[in-house]
Amino acid sequence: MLTRRSLLVASTATPFFSYAALAETPKDIIVIGKQIDDIISLDPQEAFEFTGGEVCGNCYQRLVVPDPANPSKIKGELAERWEVAPDGLSYTFHLKRDAKFASGKPVTAADAAFSLQRAVKLNKAPAFIVNQFGFTKDNVDGKIVAVDPYTLVLTIAEKQAPTFLFYCLSATVGSVVEKAVVMANAQGDDLGNGWLKTNSAGSGPFMLRSWKASESVILDPNPNARVPVKPKRVILRHIADPAAQLLQLQKGDIDIARDLQADQIKSVQGNPAFKITSAARSYIMYIALNQKHPELAKPQVRQAVKWAIDYAAIQKNITPTSWEVHQTFLPKGFPAAIDENPFHKDPAKAKALLAEAGLPNGFEITLDHASSQPQADIAQALQADLAAVGIKVALLSGESRQVVTKTRARQHQMALVSWGSDYFDPHSNAETFNINTDNSDNARNRTLAWRSAWQDKDLSDRAAANVKETDGEKRVIEYEKMQRDHQARSPFVLLLQSTEMAVMRKVVDGFEVAPMSARTIYEKISKT
Repeated sequence: MLTRRSLLVASTATPFFSYAALAETPKDIIVIGKQIDDIISLDPQEAFEFTGGEVCGNCYQRLVVPDPANPSKIKGELAERWEVAPDGLSYTFHLKRDAKFASGKPVTAADAAFSLQRAVKLNKAPAFIVNQFGFTKDNVDGKIVAVDPYTLVLTIAEKQAPTFLFYCLSATVGSVVEKAVVMANAQGDDLGNGWLKTNSAGSGPFMLRSWKASESVILDPNPNARVPVKPKRVILRHIADPAAQLLQLQKGDIDIARDLQADQIKSVQGNPAFKITSAARSYIMYIALNQKHPELAKPQVRQAVKWAIDYAAIQKNITPTSWEVHQTFLPKGFPAAIDENPFHKDPAKAKALLAEAGLPNGFEITLDHASSQPQADIAQALQADLAAVGIKVALLSGESRQVVTKTRARQHQMALVSWGSDYFDPHSNAETFNINTDNSDNARNRTLAWRSAWQDKDLSDRAAANVKETDGEKRVIEYEKMQRDHQARSPFVLLLQSTEMAVMRKVVDGFEVAPMSARTIYEKISKT
């Protein structure tokens, strides 16, 4: 177990909705009830939302991934072995020869090179994970090269801790797509992005049959998967209301419910008809304060918001089983994460900070939030807490993807959103919450700091430098300092960290929630 000082190293079945009224789902089909309105795209070089990452994790494979038994270790998925050159700049990956795409074609180094090059050239939201190694659209073809059908060489700009590169390659954006299929469906210079949003071309255990926004995702087995897949079909059905999820679970209309809240979970605990599985997730819920807004740009206002909120009451009354109070940018369980929650409800202190900012009577602001639970109830609690210190909040409710799209365009004022780490290294969150080297609207690397138009050169420079630190102890100490400085200066009001509890019917076996969405895999799920 990691300690705080240990740093890593064809339509063959009846459509789902025609059998939704049956007493039980078919034995060889797994139906999962889940809020899936966050999906924007299922192109793995673009998908950057929780559910999109989970779907891509089941349709694609990466060169390397964290070992499920010990996430601090790396294991090969498509790569059989790898070497790092003495200068630390060249990485050679030797691919396994038994991996096949759903088309039946073998996975080659050319496909892997194309996929990573494609991430850089598309420059979608997750591209910064790859771009940070010095790759650009102009140089990437010469920096990521297939030297033979099963050998891939990456040449990076500066020496890094090898594990950092490996963890970045394990992110969804590092998924390998089949070049021939993707390019056969390309339109203009989109590198197949339009087609791959709603189709798949991977070597994972499943392939995408269909995605209907805010309705369903249907996955069929990859007929050429290396490991036999147990279910003949997996359906993710969008059920926004947790109470409706529970009802459909009890009726047998779904097999697994993923978003039950405290009251619903309590009602099934101890009932032999159901099983419960849980896992701490690397998801952090926070309020983003857009620094383009003149009032939110004042340091005292940012701190006033943090001192106005009753974190404990929100956790106790709204999310007692699914989220815990967490106020640092590194999730609990990550190397270097500190377990310090200095903020609590202190209206007098918040009012004094507002007065110091020249706003003794407060101000008006909007808060974008997802209409689903628990975000809707949390937003109302935040509205009440902020009103008590003079900040009048108008709530703007929408589907998750609408809120995310708005924040990515820097069009929010305040937004209640969540962030999931992309890979198991502190830099995953240290970068996105701190680094912003170009605050222009057309910047290349669009981190969370950029989305809220926040630039803190000190923290940005320190985050960039610390990823290159090869002394693990020094690196941990610096991340600990950064978290405290971030609490004091940032426009991020860090609220809660997720613990997901999934409830399933007793006939279901083989389903486990993983700490990161891309590693929640469905291939072993079965029903008796």
